[in-house]
Amino acid sequence: MGTHTMSPLGLSSTEEAVYRFFLRNPGAAVRDARTVSPMDGEGVDRAAARLRDRGLLHGSEARTWATDPGVVVARLTEEQLDSAYRTLRRLADPRPILRSLRRDAPAPSFAGGGAVHAGAAVALDRLEDLGQTLARIDRAAFHADAEILAAVPNRALAPLSTTHTLSLGLRCLRRGVRVRVLVGTEAPTSATGADHLRRLRSDGAEVRVADGLSELMLVYDRRTALVPVDAHDIGRGVLCIEESGPVSSLVTLFERLCAAATDLTDHPAAKPGTDSLTGTQRTVLLLMCTATKDEAGAREAGMSLRTYRRHVSDLLALLGACSRAQAALLARERGWV
Repeated sequence: MGTHTMSPLGLSSTEEAVYRFFLRNPGAAVRDARTVSPMDGEGVDRAAARLRDRGLLHGSEARTWATDPGVVVARLTEEQLDSAYRTLRRLADPRPILRSLRRDAPAPSFAGGGAVHAGAAVALDRLEDLGQTLARIDRAAFHADAEILAAVPNRALAPLSTTHTLSLGLRCLRRGVRVRVLVGTEAPTSATGADHLRRLRSDGAEVRVADGLSELMLVYDRRTALVPVDAHDIGRGVLCIEESGPVSSLVTLFERLCAAATDLTDHPAAKPGTDSLTGTQRTVLLLMCTATKDEAGAREAGMSLRTYRRHVSDLLALLGACSRAQAALLARERGWV
């Protein structure tokens, strides 16, 4: 049977040998581990010290134990994935390297001797439809590593508050990115949009409510901004701005709006009713909460299994739920069933 080394987890051969030694000999002294490697004793001692610093060994020099392999493998795997993710992000966006190289390159000149500046990265880009906009939001969020500012008037919640964009925000929060959201109060927020905002807040986002908010604004790391071409219709296109002056002005505007806004918790959530559900959706929702199998629910509703499951999928999206169990719980909390 082949030997599986720990090198993919970032350990040297000496570090692995020392760790395995203490797995086999719990409570042994560090000096006893010097027999496991052809390296000098000081090399083994340094390896043991590094393992202790990383939490793979514990105890004293005289009596040392290896940390549980399940904990060790999970911890080292996470460290390697984080490192790979950071490398991937650097490779996925080579523009900073390109800009640095262009600064070092001599500027080209005309035949008459007049100099012109080397081409720079595009500072303004127009995205023509919602699909392009959502793709650029994905890209900008992927590259963000410090802060995301989002001012989202309620008319923009419908196209933007999808399960996909919710999961995107949650992934950014888990990576340690600060997420700050402003929403407006001029119109009732959809049940799904409100659920998404509360979920983001519970996971660490800062969500505030601003009176009279009318402009959609997304800013990533205070370097890239997205604003609609038409303030009243996001479907007409969005401008992607990477010019420092306009982006700084948008950040200043966001901070001014944020200072006058109130926290989301100060605004009681509306209790949505079932008026927005069709009769078929109400039937499927009830069966989804009571039927043990989809086949039984479809027969009871008098529809094909495929149609029944499509209605179930629509209800999950409407409720902002990740599973049927969560959907049933949310529906009961709202008094829908």
